[in-house]
Amino acid sequence: MPDRVDETPGGRSDRAADLGQMRFLTVAEVAALMRVSRMTVYRLVHSGELPAVRVGRSFRVPERTVHDYLRDAFNDVG
Repeated sequence: MPDRVDETPGGRSDRAADLGQMRFLTVAEVAALMRVSRMTVYRLVHSGELPAVRVGRSFRVPERTVHDYLRDAFNDVG
């Protein structure tokens, strides 16, 4: 028997609703936000330090993961 999926009033599952609210940033946007080069962002993505989703030949980084990465980096320094 499949697991039950709760649906929102619009008929979408909770997981789909969460994905619909996620904001994805381009590598250039992440670089500008972090004030680093695009190459630095690519290195972070390829090393696995910054999770990203591949869309065709491009990467998209969930905005929340960028904020989490910066928060954790700030806490490690302090």
